[in-house]
Amino acid sequence: MASSRGLRAEKVKRIFQQFDGNNDGGLNREEMAALVVAVNPRVKFSDDQISAILDEVFRTYAEFIDGPRGLTAAGLLRTYDDGAGDVDRDFDALSLHLPSSAISDAASSSSIADERASDHHKHQRTAVWAASPHHGIAFEDTWRIVDDLEIVIKQLRAKQIKDGKVKNDNFDAFSDAGWSRELASSDSEKRIFWEESGPDYASFLKDLGVLRGRADAARSREEVLDGHMAIGRVLYEHQLFNEALVSFKRACELQPTDVRPHFRAGNALYALRRLGEAKEELLLALEAAEAGGNQWSYLLPQTHVNLGIALEAEGMVLGACEHYREAAILCPAHFRALKLLGSALFGVGEYRAAEKALEEAIFLRPDFADAHCDLGSALHTVGEDERAIQEFQKAIDLRPGHIDALYNLGGLYMDVGRYHRASEMYTRVLAVWPNHWRAQLNKAVALLGAGEGEEARKALKEAFKMTNRVELYDAIKHMKQLKKKKKKKGNGGGGGGGGDGEGAFIVVEPSRFKKVGRKTTIRQDLACALEIRAFQRVTRLSHCDVDLLKKEMNENDVPVSYSGSGLPEKSIRKAALEEILRRLLRFLKAETFQGAVKAINERVLAVLDGSGSGRVDLGMFFAVLAPICMGSSDKRKRTVFDALLWRPVNEGGTQIRRADAISYIKFLRAVYIPDHGISDMMEVHGEADVSMVSYPEFLQMFDDADWGFGIMQTLVKLESGDRIRHGSRICAVCRYPIIGSRFKEMRSHFSLCNQCYSQGKVPSSVKQEEYMFKEYENETKAMKDKCMFFSLHSKSSEKEP
Repeated sequence: MASSRGLRAEKVKRIFQQFDGNNDGGLNREEMAALVVAVNPRVKFSDDQISAILDEVFRTYAEFIDGPRGLTAAGLLRTYDDGAGDVDRDFDALSLHLPSSAISDAASSSSIADERASDHHKHQRTAVWAASPHHGIAFEDTWRIVDDLEIVIKQLRAKQIKDGKVKNDNFDAFSDAGWSRELASSDSEKRIFWEESGPDYASFLKDLGVLRGRADAARSREEVLDGHMAIGRVLYEHQLFNEALVSFKRACELQPTDVRPHFRAGNALYALRRLGEAKEELLLALEAAEAGGNQWSYLLPQTHVNLGIALEAEGMVLGACEHYREAAILCPAHFRALKLLGSALFGVGEYRAAEKALEEAIFLRPDFADAHCDLGSALHTVGEDERAIQEFQKAIDLRPGHIDALYNLGGLYMDVGRYHRASEMYTRVLAVWPNHWRAQLNKAVALLGAGEGEEARKALKEAFKMTNRVELYDAIKHMKQLKKKKKKKGNGGGGGGGGDGEGAFIVVEPSRFKKVGRKTTIRQDLACALEIRAFQRVTRLSHCDVDLLKKEMNENDVPVSYSGSGLPEKSIRKAALEEILRRLLRFLKAETFQGAVKAINERVLAVLDGSGSGRVDLGMFFAVLAPICMGSSDKRKRTVFDALLWRPVNEGGTQIRRADAISYIKFLRAVYIPDHGISDMMEVHGEADVSMVSYPEFLQMFDDADWGFGIMQTLVKLESGDRIRHGSRICAVCRYPIIGSRFKEMRSHFSLCNQCYSQGKVPSSVKQEEYMFKEYENETKAMKDKCMFFSLHSKSSEKEP
């Protein structure tokens, strides 16, 4: 029959033979050009058009190119399978004919076998993986099972499409995560969502069970394994992931030391978003591959890549970086591994390293749109905006509907004040993804920045229709602030003002800020504590009980290594440290945890691993984290001391070396108070001191306001009071309700919030030589002061004659 797969393959074979003029088993560029022209007799191609078509064919089907001989017969069949041409139309256009024997062979059976191809070129009829020497089918009976399975799936698809049950989601507009089934790249494809309930699917499962039974009935264990692996691969190709997993798990049982079943099972689990199980299966695949020597070396790079992607989906980006890097080392031409490495490095804040990896990926694959997009993001972050624009534009040129590139380019234009261009980018995003509410929001802000208030209101109204998230209220506030900013042309001099909706202000030198009362926080200390508090919020460490650090120290058996100085230390790789952080912050979602790791890597690990070795002293790391974790001030300090005692140089005693205490405080200040220099500290105290320090002595060093971490008292005050409101009182500068401490100027009686006080801002209408501030943690204390003032005033009035 004309639709038979056997006839289809035979027709492709005849077309191939027609144009293989030199009978070398391949179609070179000249022969392929002749084929393209012959099957399109009504089209007049220019030389450039023919060249472009051939470039695309030879690039897309590179794995089927046999050196100078060109495209193989299997490759030509694949082009037709992919929809690049119509076999029947081309066969008729070339006036070719099939021998009667081929037709009778194809029409010899009637049920499932009606569609089963019967010629000896079975490997040309199925997916590319089946023809691979590493992944392919080894037994003839397996081919029959695969053919029948393809027919069963085709029947299921036809029924579900007829009933409107099959759903497709096109992901072509988004950056490809890089997940690939083979060592070769995997392009974005349409995701199919099957309806797995109802009689149609039940009938399919019944037929599938019969095919699995045939695989189990094979003569040898190897053939049984071959059958289940092939069934799993076909099911996976058709995105029937649950059923594919069943087959791969059966294959794992049959041959636990074989890499392929674990690798495929991991892929299927990832597709089902069972990330933890996917990671475990891929780790088993990695162990088996490393134990199997060269037998599985071809699969090692992609196992590392897929394991990295699974880790990244869980938020474990530092661990993912290690696997991407290993894949790139094993296979230097693996451009996708380099792209993923660059993207992951960007995700943990290592921007220059990310730039280098992404540039290498682009060098290997110049048309890699996703790599250009991510390189643009990295360049924008480091301030190279012109280069960033070029990279984003390259990504868009390669894929005009690339949402990430369009959206990020819009953000760049917003940052540099090119609002018209920004709104154009967001409009293009919405053309591809009409319900992208963030793009709609940003478009509104961009239009307002461009002075198009009416259009901005329309855009915001559309955003309201899409979502009612709190970001909309923030956007409205920002729009109002921009409107105020345009109306104000000056702020009365001083340090700036009028922006962001603030009242006119001046910035006063720190020496002119005086405090009233011993408990009022010094302006510089508050500024530093606010920065640390912001770091706590990003990392969520203020929600991590400090006792968990002690638990990690008690339960972690870290091998002792020796540093460059010859001293023993418990150091671990950053990726292993990330696993500890995941336990400490297990309450965070993957995306939020990734943000926490980025902040910790940029601020803490960059200091502790100053040499760039990739290893960190775990005891010192715990000691640096302890002061900003959850718990009383005394408990945090005790944990710091215990963490320093836990280090090999002090382990087993009750005191720590003075040099270690000094070194710790040096690291602590470098991490949290980088603007306050400590270079003199080592000169004053001396690093060669071999004396020991007890806990009370350490507390004196820790609490020292000039050389220690005396700011911790201010930090604890912020933690306990940063949700306290002061009624209807607003800051005299930023005009926002005051939350946290209120700083009242005792002469002019205006109040400032934490931020404005720490930045030294005062209303420009109040100009004094000195400003006297008193801090009120809550309104109760303010009322006591007020009552006391009236009482004293009343008594002084009574004494007057």
